[in-house]
Amino acid sequence: MEFEHVPVLLTEVLDGLDIRPDGIYVDGTVGGAGHSRQIASRLTEGGLLIGLDRDPDAVAVATERLAGMPAKVIHCNYSEMRSALDSLGIGCVDGVLLDLGVSSHQLDEAERGFSYHQDAPLDMRMSQQGLSARDIVNTWDQGEITRILWEYGEEKFAPKIAAAIVRARETAPIETTLELAELIRNAVPQKFRREKNPCKKSFQAIRIAVNDEFGHLRAGLEAAFDALKPGGRLAVITFHSLEDRIVKQQFAAWCSGCTCPPDFPQCVCGKKPKGKLVNRKPIVAADTELAENRRSHSAKLRLIERS
Repeated sequence: MEFEHVPVLLTEVLDGLDIRPDGIYVDGTVGGAGHSRQIASRLTEGGLLIGLDRDPDAVAVATERLAGMPAKVIHCNYSEMRSALDSLGIGCVDGVLLDLGVSSHQLDEAERGFSYHQDAPLDMRMSQQGLSARDIVNTWDQGEITRILWEYGEEKFAPKIAAAIVRARETAPIETTLELAELIRNAVPQKFRREKNPCKKSFQAIRIAVNDEFGHLRAGLEAAFDALKPGGRLAVITFHSLEDRIVKQQFAAWCSGCTCPPDFPQCVCGKKPKGKLVNRKPIVAADTELAENRRSHSAKLRLIERS
């Protein structure tokens, strides 16, 4: 199975996690094991890398690529991290990495139905189970489709695109990625078609809805932070502003202490910060990486250390 994976912000992730040779680390989105192999290669006796992924293709590839290294791979969503660690008898870990979004493999494999450049059945399921993109575009009502296109894609033409989808499916079900892409292009005013591919935002929005990416992100952040030892670090790589906002706000909440009104003479809430930011601003790719890896262009790395 071809599973190309060039790890984004690799040096920055390894430095940020501050890896201890005997530490226990979790890669919650193991994918093609690009980050995981480098983490595991820095571990000695007593150290362990635990790779998680909801995609069975990724689990198979990562298991093969991490063979012979101090690593274990488990088929589950990173939001189920606590259960995965319990199954191994592990309480707390030294670091967690979450590399969010869709993988290069998922985009490149046409039959997975993520890409608007290649014709394939509408799918977009990272887990290859449950609700599919075909289900959404053919069964959800126009209001719900409009909502996800706006909320998850920030698509300003969401009402027009949703209306076009509903009109088209009255004649026949929408079955393929290129069918959907053509509907989207025709629904967007012509002058906007020349700027950027008009399908990008809508495909992103439908993919996020199919995989409940934001629900799993919120639960996964909590699970990852709760699993850290004091001094342990959580590294999160985001690829668009919506998921980055969720991470930024959650990190800020963990780093905030007293919530008493400013006119109180002394603190009565007793709240203390649970963590501290490792980097105040998100880390982005250097020029050399930008030139070599197109996926790095929108990547942002945020790091937090548990108190």
